[in-house]
Amino acid sequence: MSTVTTLGVTGMTCGNCVAHVTKDLEAVPGVENVSVELRVGGASEVTVFSDDPLDEAALREAVDEAGYEVASLEVQEDALAAQYAEQAAEKQEAHSCACGCGTAPSEGSAPATKTYDLQVPPRA
Repeated sequence: MSTVTTLGVTGMTCGNCVAHVTKDLEAVPGVENVSVELRVGGASEVTVFSDDPLDEAALREAVDEAGYEVASLEVQEDALAAQYAEQAAEKQEAHSCACGCGTAPSEGSAPATKTYDLQVPPRA
């Protein structure tokens, strides 16, 4: 199973802040990877990847130890399966036209048809 924990962290202003938060979060048992989207003046989005759900208190403590505050925390369990399901739905919607053109027919119209020019000039 894959888990994605997204933290909103306030007070981060530079790459050094990102490095401190990343280092302290990576020390939490079970953390596989950390990604940070720095948002100066707001809550930076810190995404923590793990196989299993992580100890929320340990994550908050790591951010606090780095000198910042967790403003929000969201956990998505079985994130990989959810991502695949979302992508499958998007692909299905994009390819709902039977002709394979990748567009859905508009309401009340017939599906598009493909035509082929059989008189292709020979290659030089």
